[in-house]
Amino acid sequence: MSDILFHPFRLNAQIELNNRILMAPLTRCMADDDLVPTADMAAYYARRADAGLIISEATIIRPDGQGYPNTPGLYNAAQIEGWKQVTGAVHRAGGKIFAQLWHTGRVAHPHFFGGGDVLAPSAEKVEGTVPRRRDLTYVTPKPASVEEIHQLVEDYAQAAANAIEAGFDGVEIHGANGYLIDQFLHHDSNKRTDEYGGTPENMSRFALQVTDAIAARIGWEKTALRISPGAYFNMQGDARDRQVFDYLLGELQNRELAYLHIGIFDDSMEFDYLGGRASAYVRQRYNKTLVGVGGFSAPEAAKAIGDDKFDLIAIGRPFIANPDYVAKVRKQENLVEYSDDMLATLV
Repeated sequence: MSDILFHPFRLNAQIELNNRILMAPLTRCMADDDLVPTADMAAYYARRADAGLIISEATIIRPDGQGYPNTPGLYNAAQIEGWKQVTGAVHRAGGKIFAQLWHTGRVAHPHFFGGGDVLAPSAEKVEGTVPRRRDLTYVTPKPASVEEIHQLVEDYAQAAANAIEAGFDGVEIHGANGYLIDQFLHHDSNKRTDEYGGTPENMSRFALQVTDAIAARIGWEKTALRISPGAYFNMQGDARDRQVFDYLLGELQNRELAYLHIGIFDDSMEFDYLGGRASAYVRQRYNKTLVGVGGFSAPEAAKAIGDDKFDLIAIGRPFIANPDYVAKVRKQENLVEYSDDMLATLV
């Protein structure tokens, strides 16, 4: 039943994947103190090159986008050179890799970038402390000015160009999971009354401007996007969010993304205002290449793809525990079970 997972899949005229299994983006916090990827990271990714496509760990587009320790960047020459080690190792192993571009918005912390403002759509603070740095408490963000938003759009586009220079096959824009782009798309975090808030069109504007700017810089065939219509992480849901994503998905349907990726930790979660699962809601409105994620076993993923619930499957924690995940699934071998202590090292 899992055979469909191993069929090649053509994203577009330029990119064909060897199989339908993607390695999901997994934050490992293992870059060096200058946020430069290391040789250990290159070896880690290369061991997983059997995936049809690797999506890198989330990678910050500029210093004030950092919200976790030792997350890699893609905004200076040293980081580009570090990523060249990673992409070269993956390509030599026969794989493909996209960079996930990230700004954490209101869940950034000034500790990581030497002080200054935390930028977000609105002055809506997240409660709590920074993961992996529980001594750091979140701060109230500064609402980004229109000029600062325009600069963010340009910085996303430059990071995408840097990714291509670093040898990535494309980029996935992180527009999900409660980070900056997602913050513009939900009423919980976006209280603006200007051209970036208040209506579905305005609240979608930043996400679409970033997507269009990146595609103009590197090509639609290399541009993908991850979204979270269901608010569940660093975000409270609001029934009005449905209208925002109805509009956004209509706009995305008219573009030529490499793929659209659901951002959800557990696809069995249901949202009243979406009428059920986020993945089902998106599929009803988007009939191009869709990536599912969120706790699927290989047989469950194969069935979902066979039922046209999505086209590709992204696998997360099992890839941490099993560098040879694809080979094990193909051979129907038992998988090593993931445990949190595996996060301490890159294996």
